[in-house]
Amino acid sequence: MAEDGFRAPDVAKLVGISYRQLDYWARTGLCSPSVKDAGGSGTQREYSFQDVVLLKTIKNLLDTGVNLQRIRKAIDFLRGHLKEPPQGLTLLSDGNKVYAASSPDEVIDLLAKGQGVFALAVDKVWSDVEGSVRKQTLKAARARGA
Repeated sequence: MAEDGFRAPDVAKLVGISYRQLDYWARTGLCSPSVKDAGGSGTQREYSFQDVVLLKTIKNLLDTGVNLQRIRKAIDFLRGHLKEPPQGLTLLSDGNKVYAASSPDEVIDLLAKGQGVFALAVDKVWSDVEGSVRKQTLKAARARGA
């Protein structure tokens, strides 16, 4: 993916949030850019691919109604698991807690206990972000060539 990182306006588009929301999440430490943080007026934040996956996961969790405190814990967990595509990693929530399952058996165990109102396949988020990045890159290349 992008060696130099993704600029904040592009990240906001990839994730499906406003620039203002992205700025707020960075300033509050929910998900700060790991490539380059803003150094004052006129400087750009740059996010890694893994940052974009985390941000997309945050948005998906918020969209399902998980509270920010639970999201922060889930994101802290995910940071250590996104060095490469998270094969089979699923986040589940019962509306109160967020659980991580790394195998179908763990997902079934949670569901059998009556837990798990929704599930978010993190590897699917990863591949969705990859596809969005490819589309954005092609679109930019076409714009330069036109």
